[in-house]
Amino acid sequence: GFGRVAEPPPVPQGLLRLARRSGQLNLAGRGLTHVPEHVWRINLDTPEEAQQNLSFGAADRWWEQTDLTKLILASNKLQSLSEDVQLLPALTMLDVHDNQLTSLPSALGQLENLQKLDVSHNKLRSLPEELLQLPRLRSLLVQHNELSQLPEGLGQLLSLEELDVSNNQLTAIPTSFALLVNLVRLNLACNQLKELPADLSAMKSLRQLDCTKNYLETVPPKLATMASLEQLYLRKNKLRSLPELPSCKLLKELHAGENQIEILNAENLKQLSSLCVLELRDNKIKAVPEEITVLQKLERLDLANNDISRLPYTLGNLPQLKFLALEGNPLRTIRRDLLQKGTQELLKYLRSKIQDDGPGPNEEPPVTAMTLPSQSKVNIHAITTLKLLEYSDKQAAEIPEAVFDAVGTNPVATVNFSKNQLREIPPRLVELKDSVCDVSLGFNKISSISSELCLLQKLTHLDLRNNFLTALPEEMEALKRLHTINLAYNRFKAFPSVLYHLPALENILLSNNQVGSIDPVQLKGLDKLGTLDLQNNDLLHVPPELGNCENLRSLLLEGNPFRTPRAAVLAKGTAAVLEYLRSRIPS
Repeated sequence: GFGRVAEPPPVPQGLLRLARRSGQLNLAGRGLTHVPEHVWRINLDTPEEAQQNLSFGAADRWWEQTDLTKLILASNKLQSLSEDVQLLPALTMLDVHDNQLTSLPSALGQLENLQKLDVSHNKLRSLPEELLQLPRLRSLLVQHNELSQLPEGLGQLLSLEELDVSNNQLTAIPTSFALLVNLVRLNLACNQLKELPADLSAMKSLRQLDCTKNYLETVPPKLATMASLEQLYLRKNKLRSLPELPSCKLLKELHAGENQIEILNAENLKQLSSLCVLELRDNKIKAVPEEITVLQKLERLDLANNDISRLPYTLGNLPQLKFLALEGNPLRTIRRDLLQKGTQELLKYLRSKIQDDGPGPNEEPPVTAMTLPSQSKVNIHAITTLKLLEYSDKQAAEIPEAVFDAVGTNPVATVNFSKNQLREIPPRLVELKDSVCDVSLGFNKISSISSELCLLQKLTHLDLRNNFLTALPEEMEALKRLHTINLAYNRFKAFPSVLYHLPALENILLSNNQVGSIDPVQLKGLDKLGTLDLQNNDLLHVPPELGNCENLRSLLLEGNPFRTPRAAVLAKGTAAVLEYLRSRIPS
């Protein structure tokens, strides 16, 4: 009938059979709009094979099946979950992240064996109270939803070790959080919190606390008693001073960049004896106290973009310091060229000032690649002297923020992000629009071009080879200076029409696509075009008018299914091919 709702794609019997044996069922990314009923009933109904009276091998005796313990429904199109979830009481892990859920069934509260629940990246506005009845729940992931509050009794989840509520719209934290004494990781980032409850200090097991990007102006002094804390993220808040953390003897990382901190209190620093990473970039710090040398384990110190005018020379004596960022400060005592030589040279200079004893004449300058928080190597020297920003061959899914942060105010002409796993144009590329002219994004997984790229109006070279592109946006018409574009090894079925409107184009490389036709009249309008590479496409016909494009010095057409020009003509080179085509124009 026409009125019936389309059934979701069925779940293959083989998958269900396997699940009965292993206790695990993965239905991620199957386009499901709802979960078929036989999935919820997998441990109740006799399997179809049994009903068909087939002879069973020992391995297939369904009455010996395993109860389902893991169910993955991630990356589908589910808008709700059935209350039938209670028919799977043995579940220890339920993963429904990346769907379109607006609510959760109250029956979840009956899954008393559940240890991990991932409902992140949905559209949840609230969590059901029944969730608080899960005695064994160890991991609750609800980041990237639309929650404006959490259930007041969340502290009842006494077994919880990991809680991620980042990227929601929370303005407050329930006081019952204090009861979560087994919590190890708590992520509150990207919410609208103006304060933290002092009761958080009762979380004696907490090792990692992330409060990035909220509206915190202070940190409660009681937080200082969190003896297990190892990593504290307070970036992008409104803090005016460094928090006092006298009892956090294990604290290894303190990230407090992008706040409004003006003073580094010597007393506060003395309490942080285990610190390995201190990140204070983009604040308003005016001075660094001599006491910073008590941080004997410090490996990374980021003070970029502050108001520091002089440094204590004793900084050079920190034995473990491998990375020191100072760019963007009005330093009077240190020459700019020295800052650009990297951390080791800088430390050597500071030590020489204590001893007043310059470095020996034959000492090798150290490599200037600075290690950034993401463990990425960014060559600061390449940025400043070659105007090159490179992060290639890393197989990265995205370019770390630190790579762009490293640019500072330096003009960058060339960007090389090739040979990664990027699925989109990095949005922060637009920050380089005033200077960048050469961008390489080849050998990635990019399937569409975002408008950010079209804002790089100084672009002359663009390399997008070996991606998943099928089209180019018309907005690329703004790239009036573009003279070389490499689109080889993509998935174009048609010649991208926007290329006809880029008057500066000299080289169009489109080999190894599936282009079926070209417009010779529009191509003739590109009077600077010297190279047109269309090898290995699906051209069934070469229009004779292409012969009028007399500026072409290199026309490559091999590997297409057209009959004429024949291979013997192609072998004679571009001039001969153009002449042959002109001879075929109907007079």
